[in-house]
Amino acid sequence: MCRHLAYLGPSVTLSSLVLEPPHGLLRQSFAPVDMRGGGTINADGFGVGWYPDPGPDRDAVRYRSASPIWSDTVFAALAGTVRSSAVLAAVRSATSGMPVTAMASAPFAEGRWLFSHNGTVRGWPGSMAALAATLPVTDLMTLDAPTDAALLWALVRHRLRHGDDPEETLSGVVTAAAAAAPGSRLNLLLTDGTGIWATAWGHALSVRTTDQIALVASEPTDQLPTWAEVPDRHLAMAHPGHLRIAAFTTTGNR
Repeated sequence: MCRHLAYLGPSVTLSSLVLEPPHGLLRQSFAPVDMRGGGTINADGFGVGWYPDPGPDRDAVRYRSASPIWSDTVFAALAGTVRSSAVLAAVRSATSGMPVTAMASAPFAEGRWLFSHNGTVRGWPGSMAALAATLPVTDLMTLDAPTDAALLWALVRHRLRHGDDPEETLSGVVTAAAAAAPGSRLNLLLTDGTGIWATAWGHALSVRTTDQIALVASEPTDQLPTWAEVPDRHLAMAHPGHLRIAAFTTTGNR
C-alpha cells in the first residue's frame, strides 16, 4: 500500500504540503493511521510532481526517490523553496516481490498528467495479463517499472491519449481491473493541474475543498473538521470551489 495526496490552490511550498502538516505524507510514511491491513510503514520510496508556476499550462516536473522520504535531505531543502499551485505526491509501501527503485515510485507522468496508485492488484501479474494485452506492445516495453501501479498508469494513459475524459478513464480502468483481479485495492489519483480525479476502491480516501483550495488525500493531513470521507467504490472530482462524489459507472475495456 501507499499514501498519496493532490492539491490545487494558491501557490505554496512543497514543504508546506508534504513535510510540515501534522499528519502530512512525512508522518504518514512512518505512522499511517488507516493502512487497512496493507503494511505498517511507507518507506520504499516517494515522489512529488508539480507544475512550475505560473500554472498548469506547463508540463509537470517530478522528483522521485527509492529512499524513505524522512531520509532525503536533498528533497527537504528543495521542498522549502519550490512553490506551486498544483501538486501530486506519494509515499510508497512496495508490494512483496515488486522492485524498490525510484522509477517504481509515483507520480507517473506524461505531459500535463500526474498519476498515483494506492493499493494492490491481487494475483499480480497473471491476473492482469489479459488487460495488459490490450495495450500497444511499445507501452508494455516502456513501463517505468514491472509493477501493478505502472501497468495501471499505462492503462489510464492509453485511454487519456484516445480522448476519454478523466472520470470515464478512471472508472473504466478500475472496474476492468477489479473484474480481472477481485479483491484488489484500487485507489487511483490523477491530476492535470486544473482538476483532481480520485477513486476509493477498497481503501481510505478523504477530501477537503474550499473556495480557494482542493485537497485529496489517503488520510486527512490535519484535524480540521472540513474533511469528508469518500465512500468506497466512488469517484471524487475536485477543484477549488467544487466537489462532486459519484458512484462508479462501467465503460468497458479499451
